[in-house]
Amino acid sequence: MSHNRFLVHFALAMAAYISAVVISTLLLANLAQGSLRTISALLPILPMIAVAMVVIRQVRQLDELARMIHLEGLAVAFVGTALITFSYGFLEVAGFPRLSMFMVWSLMGPLWALGTLVAWRRYR
Repeated sequence: MSHNRFLVHFALAMAAYISAVVISTLLLANLAQGSLRTISALLPILPMIAVAMVVIRQVRQLDELARMIHLEGLAVAFVGTALITFSYGFLEVAGFPRLSMFMVWSLMGPLWALGTLVAWRRYR
């Protein structure tokens, strides 16, 4: 898949995700407890599956060096996220406030970018 085609597919999938988040948020504000509320909360998952498929397809098109760079970035993200979330989990036991699972991605994304940047600079 060409880079431009990837960007178009990624942008469309992300637009669908953002739309689903907005719709889900609006529905959740007006729904009582029940299965419809649960389904509404999970609505953004469908477009996120599309985002994942687009990204995986793009990674499969990369050459070996680019794959290695991204693998190292993912390794940094995996280990860094595990260390930080486990550490904070123990702090929660000590009385720190509980954090949403949404915080995991806000750690993993930047750590992936940082790890990829470091690996890219090393192979440059």
